[in-house]
Amino acid sequence: MKIALSDEQKLLLETAQSFFNDRAPIQKSRESIESGAFNQSLWREMVALGWNAVNIKDQYGGLGLALENLVPIFEAMGRHLVGSPLMASSIASGLISSFANEEIKATSLSRIASGELATLGFYEENGAWDHAIIDTRAEPRAEGFEIFGKKCFVTDLDFASFLLISAKVGTSPEMFLLESNQIPPSRIKKEVVIDQTIRSFEVDLSEIFVTKNQILDSDARRWADLWMLLLSAAEMSGGLSAVLKMTVDYLKTRKAFDRLIGSYQSLKHPTVDILISSEALRSHIYFACNCLGAGLEKEAEIAIRMANALGSESFTYASDRAIQFHGGFGFTYDCDAQLFLRRALWQQYHGGDQVYQRKLLEPLLLD
Repeated sequence: MKIALSDEQKLLLETAQSFFNDRAPIQKSRESIESGAFNQSLWREMVALGWNAVNIKDQYGGLGLALENLVPIFEAMGRHLVGSPLMASSIASGLISSFANEEIKATSLSRIASGELATLGFYEENGAWDHAIIDTRAEPRAEGFEIFGKKCFVTDLDFASFLLISAKVGTSPEMFLLESNQIPPSRIKKEVVIDQTIRSFEVDLSEIFVTKNQILDSDARRWADLWMLLLSAAEMSGGLSAVLKMTVDYLKTRKAFDRLIGSYQSLKHPTVDILISSEALRSHIYFACNCLGAGLEKEAEIAIRMANALGSESFTYASDRAIQFHGGFGFTYDCDAQLFLRRALWQQYHGGDQVYQRKLLEPLLLD
C-alpha cells in the first residue's frame, strides 16, 4: 500500500499551515492562557474554511469527506499549540453521522455544520479510559433514560450546543447525545488542567432525562476511541515536529566553551532519536489513514494505536529534552518548550497512554 497524502489532504495541509502561521503563532496561545476566553474569531474563521464540517455529509451542509481527511489540519494545529473545539466537535459529528438515528441527524448535523459546537463527555474522576468501567449510568424510564453521574475534561462545554456522553445501561456502555439546554448552567464548573491552552470543564449530569431517540448505536464506542486516537496522534505529530525544530534551531545558535552546543554528542544523539520518532509517527498516522480509506479496519486500528503509543512516548520525551537542552532558560515560563510539554502530557492521558495502547495492541498483533 502506498503511504501518501491524497489530493484533499495535500490541499488541507497547505491551507492549514498557511492559516495557522498567520492566525495562530505561539504568542496567541500565551494570550489565550492569560484571558481564559474562547477564541470566537478564530473559530469563525475555521468554520468559514469548512473545517468543522469536513466529515459531515453534504445533505446537512458539510463537505462529505471521511474523518481521516482532518489529519493534516490537526498536524498544523499541533505545531502551533492551538486550543480548539475542532477535535471534539468533529468526532461528535462523525459519530452522529454514522450511529445516530435520522431524527437526531436532521436536528443536529446542520447546526454543527453551521458552526455550533458539539463536545464529548467520556472521562470521569476514576481516570478510566475504558468505557466499560465508567461510573455514569443511564437508568431506564418509561419514555427514555435518567442519567446519573459526572464527567470531567469536557472541552469548551460553556459554548457547546451538544454534548455526547458515555453512560452504562445495565452493564452495557452506551452513548447519548444531549443538548446544552438539558444541562443547568449551575452544574458546569471550570477545571484547571495541565495544558492551560485547553478550556476544560466538569459537569454533573445527575437526574437529567434523555429520550430513547438520543441513544447512539453500540458501535459508536469503538469508533469514538479510534477517531480520537487518530486525531490526537496527528496533533502530537505536529507538536513533535515543532519541538524538534525549536531544539535544532537552539543547538545551531547557542555556544558553550566556544563551540556550538549542537556539536556535542550528548545533545546530537537524542535529537536524532527525536527525528526518527517523528518520521515513524507520521508513517503510522498516514498508513492508518490509507487503511481507513481502504476499509481495512483491523489494520487501521493497529496503526492508530501504534501511532498513539509512539506519539505519547516521543512527544513527551522530545519536550522534556527541549527543556533540558535550553538550560536554565528552559525551566522558565518564557521558554515555549514547557508549553509543548504541557500539551504532550495532556495528550498522553487523553485516550490512553503508551502502556495502555500497547496492552490493547497485544491481542490485535497476536491474532
